Amino acid sequence: MKMDLDSLSLKDLKTLQSQVSEKIATYEQRKKQEALSALEEKAKALGYSLNELVGMAAVRKRKPAKAKYANPDNKSQTWTGRGRKPRWIEAALKAGKSLDDMAI
Repeated sequence: MKMDLDSLSLKDLKTLQSQVSEKIATYEQRKKQEALSALEEKAKALGYSLNELVGMAAVRKRKPAKAKYANPDNKSQTWTGRGRKPRWIEAALKAGKSLDDMAI
């Protein structure tokens, strides 16, 4: 496909540029959608829904972890013990407290 870009006005070039940028940005999503549609058709031809087939391999969702520690000064601030330590935990540890002092 060959276009004569020299014959386009500035407005037409900017319009073309924005359209190309949009298509590039959505290219991967469009390809994924095409693949998903093809898989759905294949599953349907075999007598299944895609959800039935994929549902078997679905990742199980975890329940949110329970809080193990609470801020003694503000009980609404809690921490599960996972991930980065909240500032109030770090401050309490620097002040000489232990995690056991803040355990729920």
